[in-house]
Formats: sequence, C-alpha cells, structure tokens
Amino acid sequence: MNRRKTDPPQGILKSGVSDANRYRYIRYRPSSDLASYVEHFWVVEWDLRGQRPESAETLPHPSVHMIFESGGRSHIRGPSRAKFSRLIENRGSIFAVKFTPAGFRPFSREPVRTLADRAIPIRDVFGAGGDALDRAVVSGRSDASRIALIERFLRERDPGKDENVSRISAIVYSAANDRSILTVQDLVDRFAQTTIRTLQRLFATYVGVGPKWVIQRYRLHEAAAQLAAIDSINHASLASELGYSDQAHFVRDFKRVVGMTPAAYAKCIRA
Repeated sequence: MNRRKTDPPQGILKSGVSDANRYRYIRYRPSSDLASYVEHFWVVEWDLRGQRPESAETLPHPSVHMIFESGGRSHIRGPSRAKFSRLIENRGSIFAVKFTPAGFRPFSREPVRTLADRAIPIRDVFGAGGDALDRAVVSGRSDASRIALIERFLRERDPGKDENVSRISAIVYSAANDRSILTVQDLVDRFAQTTIRTLQRLFATYVGVGPKWVIQRYRLHEAAAQLAAIDSINHASLASELGYSDQAHFVRDFKRVVGMTPAAYAKCIRA
C-alpha cells in the first residue's frame, strides 16, 4: 500500500528552505486500525552544511506531536497557541507522529489541556518504553521501519474504545474544512446532542485547546493561504469572510500569531 500523502500540507508559512536537493519533507498515512488516533507520520531531512542557516515556520494545529530527533531532542509537544519556528542548520532530520486532534488522549490517559504550550520528554508519558522507542526510531534505517516500530508500540498500549475520539476529531476537522463555521454555536448547531459548555469541556480533555481557538486558528490558516495565493486581496473583505467583526481585529489576531500584519506577510511571500 502506498502510504505517502500527496495533498498540500496546511499552515506552512513562508520558509527560506526551498531547494529540494537540500530539504525533504514527506508525510505518510497510518495503518487503518490506527487512523482514529494518528493523522500521519512526517519526516523532515536537511543538509545545509556550508550554507547559511534557514528558518521554517508553521501555524499552530490543534494536535499533539511525538517528535524523534537525535541528540536527546526527542519529545512530545502539545497543541501550541503560538506558531512553530525552527532554525534549520548543518545536517539533521526529524521523524514525528502527528496525532489526530483527539487521538493522543487514549494513550496519555490525562486531559490534553495539561500539554498545551508544553514540550515534555517521551518518558513522562510512556516511561522506560518511551525511552526504548526513542532510541529505536532515532537509529532506524528507513521511514517504513520507523513507522512499523511506532505502530507496534501504540498497539501494545491498547487505547481501547472511546467514541469521543472519532467524534471530537470529526468536529475539529469540520472547523478546519468548512469556512462557514465561524463560531462555537455553529459547531453546536452542526453536531447535535451537545451544548457549548459540553463542547468546551470535551475539547479541554481531548484536544487541549478550546473550540473558539480552533475555529479562529483555522480561519487564520485560510487567511495565510489566500494571502499567499492571491496577488491583490481586500483585507477588509477577507476579515469579514473569516468572521471577524472588523479589519483591525483581524489584523491584530493575524499579527499576534504570524508575527507580522497581513499586508507585511503578503509582501514577504512575494519577496
């Protein structure tokens, strides 16, 4: 089975890394029995020896990542409310698991809100077995062998049945893919048999961030994508389409997360 994902990745901001000969980024689908828990595996490799360091940035996603990297840098990263920035230099690689929005909770057994904006050692969740997995994945010889190691490790921890995992992840994906969803009430109306308070509680437990935050961040993903794709765009109209009460609010929100105004970002993209 060809596991490689070919759809465009979401939330990647302008990066100085552009030479495919020096940089590789690939995503792989999980086995079907783990698809409720794992969104994909991803690998980044770079070789900038003799070159200037370059930056890579992505907008935040409401997901937990388990990241494997040599030099004692492996960790579990909870959902972050700030953009992810990394200076790429010399030669290196990262292999990681991106869990589905609600997919990490069955393995941690703890509310995911405790991981928000944090990075912790893998052993803090998985004990000595996490250390052994870290060593095996970092020394792995191929993407396929690393995937096999991680999938076996997750199966051995038997997450059990939890209907909320698929349900909450589906709600998050709906917020990501349907631009008409602008408020938490929109989600409540879309998914019957829930209330705003119940949804907030479930998101705190399974996702780690609130539903309002999720909606706003995905609308910012859309804003960044439109600013990158369209040469001239009316920022006031874009703000209105994304559910902001006024352009100033949109500009402040965009700058707080991306680090620059929409106009500056659009100019940077085309520099």
